[in-house]
Amino acid sequence: MKTLSINILKVAAVVAAAITLGACSDDFLKPDPMSFFDPESAFSTETGLQSALAYADRHLRTNYIWYNSRDQDSPIGTDYMFSDMMVWGKTDAGGSMQDNFANRVTPTSDGTSNSYIQGGFWGEAYTGIKAVNAILDNIDNLQGVSEEIRNGYIGRAYFHRAYRYYNLIFQFGDVPLVTHIITMPKEDYYSTKKEAIIEKMIEDLEFAVEWVPKQTDTQYYGMINKEACEHLLVKYYLAALKFDKARDMATRLIEHEGMQLMRDPFGTNTTSTQGISSTWAIERNVIWDLHRPENKIGSFNKECILGMPNLSEQSFVEFKSMRIFCPYWNENGTSRFQTPDGKQPVKNLSRLDGKYDAALDWTHAIGRGIGVYRPTHYAQHGMWEVNGIEDKDDLRHNSRVGNWVNMEDMTYNNTDSKYHGRHLQLYATEDDGNIKAGTLLCNDTLRCWYDYPHYKYFYNDQVAMDNANSNACVGVTHGGNGNMYLYRLAETYLLRAEAYLYLNEPGLAAADVNEVRKRAQCTQYYNGSVNIGDIMDERGRELWMEELRNVELTRVSMILAKTGMADEWGNTYDPETWDKQSGEDRTGGSYWYQRIMHHSYYNRGVQIKFDNRTIDYHMDKHNLFWPIPNGAIVGNKKGKLKQNYGYDGYDPSVKVWDNWRDAVADEMKYVN
Repeated sequence: MKTLSINILKVAAVVAAAITLGACSDDFLKPDPMSFFDPESAFSTETGLQSALAYADRHLRTNYIWYNSRDQDSPIGTDYMFSDMMVWGKTDAGGSMQDNFANRVTPTSDGTSNSYIQGGFWGEAYTGIKAVNAILDNIDNLQGVSEEIRNGYIGRAYFHRAYRYYNLIFQFGDVPLVTHIITMPKEDYYSTKKEAIIEKMIEDLEFAVEWVPKQTDTQYYGMINKEACEHLLVKYYLAALKFDKARDMATRLIEHEGMQLMRDPFGTNTTSTQGISSTWAIERNVIWDLHRPENKIGSFNKECILGMPNLSEQSFVEFKSMRIFCPYWNENGTSRFQTPDGKQPVKNLSRLDGKYDAALDWTHAIGRGIGVYRPTHYAQHGMWEVNGIEDKDDLRHNSRVGNWVNMEDMTYNNTDSKYHGRHLQLYATEDDGNIKAGTLLCNDTLRCWYDYPHYKYFYNDQVAMDNANSNACVGVTHGGNGNMYLYRLAETYLLRAEAYLYLNEPGLAAADVNEVRKRAQCTQYYNGSVNIGDIMDERGRELWMEELRNVELTRVSMILAKTGMADEWGNTYDPETWDKQSGEDRTGGSYWYQRIMHHSYYNRGVQIKFDNRTIDYHMDKHNLFWPIPNGAIVGNKKGKLKQNYGYDGYDPSVKVWDNWRDAVADEMKYVN
């Protein structure tokens, strides 16, 4: 089987440009400029259809979720700031909105500088939806293929649409259901209830599961397959409270599709070639191998449900993960960080310098970070506790094998300091000149001092490694391999654990969680049962930077409110008000809000002082859902989209479609 075909992608670029001209947040409200694009011609051949789907496949990893061309933010980073795992860390950003979501996130706050806060996800989601709607509206033009092949393409398009709506409804709540390319001006859209959208997407995915080929029968890796459709359908079944169906579909995927968790080292061994191995050694292990881009996609990886190819010679997009997510340890000077004798602690070493020391080349070993997104204390420590013990033998949290970096593991490499070669210290341990014992040596602990999962962030920056003059080493750039996962079987186990929990079988839920933990070679396991908090903790450990954390927390919040099931603290949530509360106190709200209150820095009075500026993080209960962007509202002149509670324009009396068929029938008035 091939990876993504270069020829298909070249054609896809042309087709995609025609389908998705422009990506403003209100584009879905406008009639498509079809005059320059002949869909009958584009979709009359299988190659044209493959090209359009290849565009949709590529779109999953571009500006929509993971990769982008920017080197100081990431869409997925925005998602994590609205969760229990990360906060904004860029302390030199001035009056950035990312520290005060409660007051600054508004329907009009989705401009260029903050596009990923809300508008970026909205606009990119509808860009992808429009692309596959064009396929679905013109599939009948496809000539010379069997019903089986035709339905397979329809099923793939359904997956893409369902994936984007899954994110939209748990980011924005009730949103417009758009299922066709309109051919006449339409300015009277109304929102559709998320429950109705869920019903529609389940119907589509059940069709997809029946017709989309398995991965082994697809043309190339990265093409939507049956297993991915099954996995997404499990999520939708959970959201629809169809827990028995979710359990059964997850079981089908786990036990009957030829997939399995990878439990032993496999694939290409990169432990001796990553970065500078003498600086940061990797003891080969299954978690390291599982997350090497070389090993993510291929028949040897039985765990990958759907991978996203990102090779330098094919459809390449950058993901500067080590720059965006790693700590800013290489601050130039001592204003943020210093040695116990007052020197710059860690420098970018030049490989052309006659004094170069490969054992202390931290830039190429772990990357040059600027700390844009900072993990919470929970993500660094509390999340890893099971039975009251922080499990540091867990391979996902293990610094001994090299998977996890603790700041104290690093060493000073400034030859001007007498501490050269010694381990980094957060506090001075002895008097040294003007610096007294006990002095805090890092004045910006938010941005410059935190621990993190090296195995998740590290991508070999081949361009920087091949250039002896370069000390950038920021992550995936042209010349590297940046393959990613969209879905892995480990998540399927955790989704089935959820289904078991909702079906009042906590023992079976614990068994599935422990299965994931066994592969990570943990020492602590759940004894007999788990609660929803245990499952969400395990999701954080296993799926760090793979899942959209905020989206999943919101999905679970809805389920708990509708079922009345208590969370790990004994809280229950009102199904009528879980998404209609405001305030920054520590009571009430939703499960999403309680996770943030217990595990993040929001509304705690945590103040980080640097450059005479205070970051005081704020999150409101109503930030559970993001505001519908103003651009989408003002472009909808004859209709009215439902704005979410707590934002300007909220009106509970606004018309909302509660049946997806009615929304589609209204849409069809504008389709020839």
